[in-house]
Amino acid sequence: MKLKIYGSGCAKCQTLAKNATAAAQALELDYDLEKITDTNAIIDAGIMRTPALMVDESIIVEGKVATADEIRQLLQSR
Repeated sequence: MKLKIYGSGCAKCQTLAKNATAAAQALELDYDLEKITDTNAIIDAGIMRTPALMVDESIIVEGKVATADEIRQLLQSR
């Protein structure tokens, strides 16, 4: 599973990355986490608000810091 965090690298982006990691580990998923901070790459991905979390090319969180539990539920439903 490919997890991508889109944002400037601010505290909110770091928290979202931490929460996504915790959720994936709680579900014992095999995952790769990538952080994308390049503005053009963010725009090209169709992200309008950061921070954002993309899972396997689908945006599941945009413009907010989701908790680890929220992300876990979203990952389970995939």
